[in-house]
Amino acid sequence: MCYNKGAMIKTSIRFFDDIPVRAVWNEESSKWYFCAVDIAEALTTSKAPRKYWNTLKSRNPQLSTICRQLKLPARDGKSYLTDVIDDDGVNTVLAVIPSKKSAVFLKWMRSMGTSIDEQSKQKAYSLFEDGIINTIEVGTVKGLRQIHAYIFGGLYDFAGQIRNVNISKGGFMFANALYLDETLKTIENMPEDTFEQIVQKYVEMNIAHPFREGNGRTTRIWLDMILKKNLSKCVDWSKIDKTEYLDAMKRSVVDESGIFTLLQNALTDKIDDRETFMKGIDYSYYYEEE
Repeated sequence: MCYNKGAMIKTSIRFFDDIPVRAVWNEESSKWYFCAVDIAEALTTSKAPRKYWNTLKSRNPQLSTICRQLKLPARDGKSYLTDVIDDDGVNTVLAVIPSKKSAVFLKWMRSMGTSIDEQSKQKAYSLFEDGIINTIEVGTVKGLRQIHAYIFGGLYDFAGQIRNVNISKGGFMFANALYLDETLKTIENMPEDTFEQIVQKYVEMNIAHPFREGNGRTTRIWLDMILKKNLSKCVDWSKIDKTEYLDAMKRSVVDESGIFTLLQNALTDKIDDRETFMKGIDYSYYYEEE
């Protein structure tokens, strides 16, 4: 979710089959509106979704009656008036566009707001919006636990608790639970004076994987807090491709150069910008989607 300064317009990016579907909250009607062009692209994988949508509207006049025009951020960072539709409008569009994905897309839409991921994402947004992030320790294990406890509190009974079981992913075994407390103390004491040191500390925390679930989403917030405190920088996660990021993190166990380059190229000085933080949360959760 992003907040455009001035008008304080809440926007959000959700991903369907790796295609971003933008949404905007309308205070007047108290509901979300979804970008019609993005939905058309998600359902058809059209290479020219805007042209497809405009052609569809010209052939189906009823589509114009269900659309509103609200401002949404585009890839150039600017906001433009865009055709958007509410939940009822989505049903109309699904009935008009011939797509084998319609049923899956509708199920995906209905799961929003009810899944654990979506609920924890909303709590992650409020870290910034409610100023809670300013009360969290920076660069410490306690701070990491505070982040995890807040965004997963009430959703997992182990929220904020260091795991006491061994876990693995993709054949890789994370730090042994028996020695995890000692490992975390070592990581906490790692220096964070330079970008290189901060990335190394982030990589080591990822390898430790202190929680049973939610490690990536928690440590990316933790990383940005360290960068902000020590370098007056943070990561614009929207500039980092999902596949490239996941591959670089897998390789970071033996070679940190890939993730170092990705993060360095995505650094920004917009450390107090709502849109940068909220969009970062959107992309951080996107990385975790299977």
